Amino acid sequence: MIDYKKAVAESLLDIEAVKFQPNEPFTWASGLKSPIYTDNRLAIAFPAVRNLIAAGLADLIKTHYPDVEIIGGVATAGIPYAAWVAQIMDLPMIYVRSKPKDHGAGKQIEGVLTAGQKIVLIDDLISTGGSVLGTVAAARREGGTVLGVVSIFSYELAAADDNFGAVQTPFASLTTYSALIAAAQAKGLIVESDLETLHQWRENPSAWHKS
Repeated sequence: MIDYKKAVAESLLDIEAVKFQPNEPFTWASGLKSPIYTDNRLAIAFPAVRNLIAAGLADLIKTHYPDVEIIGGVATAGIPYAAWVAQIMDLPMIYVRSKPKDHGAGKQIEGVLTAGQKIVLIDDLISTGGSVLGTVAAARREGGTVLGVVSIFSYELAAADDNFGAVQTPFASLTTYSALIAAAQAKGLIVESDLETLHQWRENPSAWHKS
């Protein structure tokens, strides 16, 4: 049996989808300073990696949400994985935009969603959960029953647990921040002196900063 947590973490590092800069932090779109940046979109360019991830996501869904009836992709990064997983599981697929279109029929959800259908949404990563939970709300407004969310990666931030818990939505991830750091350390990509910085950031990212 494949250890997806370890295998996916190692694969993301191998294709350089993850960058560590403890002393020169990245600035996320939210303005948050971070010693790590993850770009899982790169994985679609590597067939072996994307196949591993798609198989892992399908396995995750079968384990946690066996009653799923439809696979949903969160635009834009979750869409290709939703397509591959829907193919593996032989299920219909939809995708959900971050907001309704401002033209045409003004749709936020593409595909066919019937009232009561049991959905699992796929996104590439979870930080605080804010963006993906917007699509959860959209699917529920359309009458769908969202069983949960799965992602390739989770930063394991407490804010995500709080935000998902507040709307009673479970989530599961193929690999995690802790697994990624362990794999990076094993590969010699980070040094012992960086570990404290990386752990401090995860414990309290809003208070952490580097000038």
